[in-house]
Amino acid sequence: MNSFKHMHDWRKNIDQFFGEPFWNEFESILKPNIPQVNIFKKDYEILCVINIPGINQIKQIHCAIDGYHLKVEGEIKLSASGYELIQEEIIQGSFNRSIELPYKVREDKIHARYEHGLVYIHLYKDVHDSHRSKSIQIKEGDK
Repeated sequence: MNSFKHMHDWRKNIDQFFGEPFWNEFESILKPNIPQVNIFKKDYEILCVINIPGINQIKQIHCAIDGYHLKVEGEIKLSASGYELIQEEIIQGSFNRSIELPYKVREDKIHARYEHGLVYIHLYKDVHDSHRSKSIQIKEGDK
């Protein structure tokens, strides 16, 4: 008996009953966003802390600012050579995430660093009306 086929059939029946893809409303709960992000703000500053474990080289992460959005992409890849995975709670794989910011940020004043599995990106509020995408360079280590 194939459990996944039964689950697929059950989901299809629920979708047909409600007349639309019922599970789309729950997708963010069932499939958590990666990477995980905490955003802190002051009057004119934003601090984004992004959880990206297992990075060997900073160039594995690409971050950019585009108006009111912080775009983050890369891959979380953890390996234990010679071992079989029996439990997985650290989400792995490629990610491409756009994070909405509370206000537009400046492109000329961005500080970012990667330390102990976390990316810290310090942004400042933009009071001008210019719009273009700006790539962010991440440094290793201390502030």
